[in-house]
Amino acid sequence: MSEVVLTLPDELAAEAREMGLFKPLLVTSLFKAEIRRRKANRLFEAADRLAAAGEPMSEEEVMAEVKAVREERRRRG
Repeated sequence: MSEVVLTLPDELAAEAREMGLFKPLLVTSLFKAEIRRRKANRLFEAADRLAAAGEPMSEEEVMAEVKAVREERRRRG
């Protein structure tokens, strides 16, 4: 498990604490939802790039795109 320390404005932290938002399961759920949302956005962005390209990509171009995405994922951990 990793420990995360957040720096928040005092009013926001107080309101979040009052609403019980600092619970590990809830924060985990929020992070997972945001990760899913960002992955979906990346997928749609890639689809938009493909659509804007005009003509179909060659197999080499597809493989280069796959390789780039995999390298980015490795860098991010």
